[in-house]
Amino acid sequence: MTSIILAGGKSSRLGRSKPLQAIGGRSLIQWVIDRLTVLSTEIIIATAHGEEIPCSSSAKIKTVADIYPGKGPLVGIYSGLIASSSPRAIVVGCDTPFLSVGFLKYMTRISSTFDAVVPRIKNEVEPLCAVYSKSCLAHIQELVGQNELRIDRLFGMVKVRYVEEDEINSFDPEHLSFFNINNQADLDRARRLATNKRWLLRRS
Repeated sequence: MTSIILAGGKSSRLGRSKPLQAIGGRSLIQWVIDRLTVLSTEIIIATAHGEEIPCSSSAKIKTVADIYPGKGPLVGIYSGLIASSSPRAIVVGCDTPFLSVGFLKYMTRISSTFDAVVPRIKNEVEPLCAVYSKSCLAHIQELVGQNELRIDRLFGMVKVRYVEEDEINSFDPEHLSFFNINNQADLDRARRLATNKRWLLRRS
């Protein structure tokens, strides 16, 4: 299984590079990498053109630039899938430090007969903590050609398995896998969570 980390955003609301923010002595992107390493044969970091994101050196980590610059996370998914050596990939944002490994593993286990496996909570989907197949590539290219960049438009074109709230709760009852950092208040909360030893002990 490949994992794709989307790191091409502008971090405009935070005002500085999100992946490099320190949480509990590690950069934000390193938190994400550390959660994904146990699941992945390779990790692809999809970035904006000309951007380099320092992280731990590993043969399984590589960086790719968005094929269509400035087009948002849908193109990040596309660029990562193009570069992937696996038929499907876990896709997460670079600003989600508290991913549940058990939940991600569950989504990969049920993904083999679907084009996408996507969490859904009260009819709201979480497309940046999901599993996508290379079978999505042609449909994403079609959407980009139409300048239709909303990820949820893809789900009407492919076979999707939605992971509902009761399934999510079995692994991540606080839904922290979907907690992403957009502003200083989110970053402060992440730092508080990172110091919670009880959280560190029970996360899996």
